[in-house]
Amino acid sequence: MAEAVTAITVRPARAEDVPALRAFINEIIKIGGTTAHETPFTDASFTAHFLSGAGFVSCFVAEDADGRPCAFQALERWDGLPEGWADIGTFARPHAKRPGAGTALFAATKAHARNAGFVAINATIRADNIGGLAYYGKMGFVDYKVDKAVPLKDGRTVDRISKRYLL
Repeated sequence: MAEAVTAITVRPARAEDVPALRAFINEIIKIGGTTAHETPFTDASFTAHFLSGAGFVSCFVAEDADGRPCAFQALERWDGLPEGWADIGTFARPHAKRPGAGTALFAATKAHARNAGFVAINATIRADNIGGLAYYGKMGFVDYKVDKAVPLKDGRTVDRISKRYLL
């Protein structure tokens, strides 16, 4: 018998979400291989980076059936981006992922970016992050640049693929 699929709730991130979101991004960092972030976050550094930093645009949370955060997606501006562009990062709980959370998050993020007057969203993904590359491709992002052999803290190098979504 097929399991009933419940709608995914997406809402802006709140301060009380920080411990849960920080815990799963830190687990992603510890596992390795899928994020450009290499240094674990504290609650304060997470808040400064994803919720209130100078480049903050938005941060949306997807909730599981129990109302707990299971994924989040953030948009930010930084000086290396073209005018009118924002940078996206998407992070899901490494275990007990919620199918459809990424699609629901991107719908909210895309609408917010359009309403804020952005013209494009950039996603830069490690070449060894097969899941991330597939996700952004599924959302409609297209490749436009590859940074070759970007060094990691442990000395290894990895290409970084930049994809864009035109709003």
